[in-house]
Amino acid sequence: MLMTLTMPAGMPMPETPRAPVRVKVRSADELRNAMRSSHAHAVTLDGTGMNRVLRLDAGRGLIEVQAATTWAELAKYLAGRKAAIEAFTTAGLPAAVGESVSAAAPGPDGLPITAHVAALTLVMPDGELRRADRESNEELFRAALGGQGLIGVIYSVTLDMASLAASARHAIAAVDLCVSDAAASGTTACEMECLLPPEELAPFLAEVRAAAHEHRIALHAVSVRRTQPEQDSLLRWATREWAGVRISFGVRPTLGAGVRAAEIRRLLLELALARKGSFPLREARHATRAQLDACYPMLAGFLAEKQRTDPDARLQNAWYRDVLAKTRPQRCEVRWERSEG
Repeated sequence: MLMTLTMPAGMPMPETPRAPVRVKVRSADELRNAMRSSHAHAVTLDGTGMNRVLRLDAGRGLIEVQAATTWAELAKYLAGRKAAIEAFTTAGLPAAVGESVSAAAPGPDGLPITAHVAALTLVMPDGELRRADRESNEELFRAALGGQGLIGVIYSVTLDMASLAASARHAIAAVDLCVSDAAASGTTACEMECLLPPEELAPFLAEVRAAAHEHRIALHAVSVRRTQPEQDSLLRWATREWAGVRISFGVRPTLGAGVRAAEIRRLLLELALARKGSFPLREARHATRAQLDACYPMLAGFLAEKQRTDPDARLQNAWYRDVLAKTRPQRCEVRWERSEG
């Protein structure tokens, strides 16, 4: 659980650039202090120590955990209280609860984790501690769910235990549809996930196989899992029931391997979008501006909320920089020229 806190815009740059200082935080106070004291240099926040269960409200069926608590730790804790959620440990989720919430990752039954969240506690870029749920600070709550960790740093997550247990009971495993072909040997594996309407799955897979043959793409594996829609997050990718298709393909380990992989990913996205499909938000770095606009029309509103809550863009990560470069290329270019001067 890492997040880079940049220097505010307009602050004087040091003569010799410094690597971000790594600060380990374990409590809300340490997190607030780190956010407030990082005006002289960039800071990388290491929140892996925030991994404790904070509160169990058995009467309301709620449990509050620090953001870096892993699903394995949570499952072990709840198993002692006769609540079985082991399926979350094998569902392919990010290891930590907070990361899963930030990504709106799909749970064991395909329903995004955001559906199980009752409340969030965040530390904002200015160091303010804020609690948000569906009734209090609703806009902040919706922006932070699936917000890629950019609206604020999640300190704690309050989860609905009954909702978690229901998701675990209805777990659906991914289905493997093909194995490595003969041409896959000697290649480096790359992945891409596309989202397809269930009725478009068969023709899409036929087109993928045809494209692989035509463009000499070595397919390593194809797996499919069901995902369910959610309505809680502002930047939601699960707008309807999708068939999530994860495609593993190989590229030769050459100097042009990165370009080749990017070309294949763009081709796969084009095939999916032609079938009224989409792509998970984490794959945004592989999409064009037009593809982002088509699949995520709410992105502009999210970036506006990000600007409102973090006007100096102090909370950043690779995903944010990639998306910003696509959606606001002129502004990025001007800032780069000034930094060079």
